[in-house]
Amino acid sequence: MTDLHPLWQVLIMAAVIAFTRFLPFLAFPEGRKRPQVITYLGSVLPYAIIGMLVVYCFKDVSVLQYPYGLPELIAAAFVVGMHVWLRNTLVSVFGGVAVYMLLVQLVFK
Repeated sequence: MTDLHPLWQVLIMAAVIAFTRFLPFLAFPEGRKRPQVITYLGSVLPYAIIGMLVVYCFKDVSVLQYPYGLPELIAAAFVVGMHVWLRNTLVSVFGGVAVYMLLVQLVFK
C-alpha cells in the first residue's frame, strides 16, 4: 500500500457519508410533500428501534444463574424511572449504563 491509499480511503468514506447525509434533502426538498409511507416510517421506526435494542440487551440474561438478571433489571428500572422523571433520553441512558456498570463491577461480583 502506498502513502496515498489511506488518503484515498478517507476521502471516499467522507464522500459516501456526505452523500448519505445529503440524500434525504435532495429526495424530499422543503416545499414538496413527503410520501405517506415516509411520514409513517418516521413516526414508527424510533419506537421499533428502541424495542429491538431492549430485546438485544436482555437476550443473553440468565435468570437461572447468579446474579439472576438483577443488575439488568435494576438498571432498566432506573432508566425508565429517570426518563419518566426527567424526560431526558441522554441522562436516562447514560445513567442506566453507569448504574449497570457499578452493579456489575461492585455489587454483583
